[in-house]
Amino acid sequence: MLLTMAAPASAAVAAPVAPSVAAGYSHTCAVSSAGALSCWGGNYSGQLGDGTKTNQTAPVRVGSASWSAVEAGTSYTCGVRTDGSLWCWGSNNRGQLGDGTTSGRTAPVQVGTATNWAVVSAGDTHTCAVRTDGTLWCWGYNRFGQLGTGDPADARTPVQIGTATSWASVSAGYAHTCATRTDGTLWCWGDDMFGQLGLGTPLTYRAAPAQVGTGTTWASVAAGYAYSCASRTDGTLWCWGENGYGQLGVTGGQQPSPVRVGDATSWASVNAGFDTTCGLRTDGSLWCWGNNTAGQLADGTTTHRFAPVRIGTDTTWTNDTAVGYHNCGFRTAGSLWCWGNNANAQLGDGTTTQRTSPQQVTLPS
Repeated sequence: MLLTMAAPASAAVAAPVAPSVAAGYSHTCAVSSAGALSCWGGNYSGQLGDGTKTNQTAPVRVGSASWSAVEAGTSYTCGVRTDGSLWCWGSNNRGQLGDGTTSGRTAPVQVGTATNWAVVSAGDTHTCAVRTDGTLWCWGYNRFGQLGTGDPADARTPVQIGTATSWASVSAGYAHTCATRTDGTLWCWGDDMFGQLGLGTPLTYRAAPAQVGTGTTWASVAAGYAYSCASRTDGTLWCWGENGYGQLGVTGGQQPSPVRVGDATSWASVNAGFDTTCGLRTDGSLWCWGNNTAGQLADGTTTHRFAPVRIGTDTTWTNDTAVGYHNCGFRTAGSLWCWGNNANAQLGDGTTTQRTSPQQVTLPS
């Protein structure tokens, strides 16, 4: 769901290069190095995009188009094709598919006619995306101001957020959103009941983007369920918001301002989900912490962790990772691995058996 592996804080460029993987609540989608899109797992809202509402225990190819990136919300999915067009499918009760309706879709439907989409992020029932011209657009549910439009009205089609043309990345959480600009500043808006906006004093919500501190060295950001994490250009990692499972990577309760995670200066990127967080270091090692109910920390237990735990000894993980109640990640050789909750076959191994260690997934050609 919630999470996107945010793009670096540099000028918004063409859509990210495949491979790409995304984890929703009970489904998974991935783009292979050849640009083929596949989905599997729960399909009760059509979020797999195969034209049905039938669950799939193994990856199923979605059409024949060439894709550059995919993002999964709770029960819907969005993806950018190599031609720069944006498509969404699945649940649409709040207009999160951006097609002007609230009708669910079992196959991809194009969002408008623009062909300059760079990155997209799908939350619970709202979606945000950045275009190659650096503009930011959001749509869907807006009860907590998570669209950033300045008022709580829902939007069924993309609405531009302000007039800035310097947005670099965006991450849609459960009911809040965070984004970076090309000048290295960080901005958040939406629900702030747990301090997930990082503004120092928790409010009910913010309906427009508010800058997080005065720093200009933010590199990537990830908005989770009711918390957020971000990396800086100096390789440090910071988190804030709700911390009931240790998802901030520190001990103690909720934090309304960014707090540093450990003393490492080698964090390359971070991803956040349903109270579980994973981060990639520059040496290619992958670390996870927080909620471990379904074994999604891959440490062989179901014990929650308040500090980063390394996933095995492999040093070939890439920043193409997905985090939820189940996690997935690509390695440099292009292989995909998943672990954690598998009640709806979202791990893609042909079973519904929970896994507490990474299992390789075979993607169709």
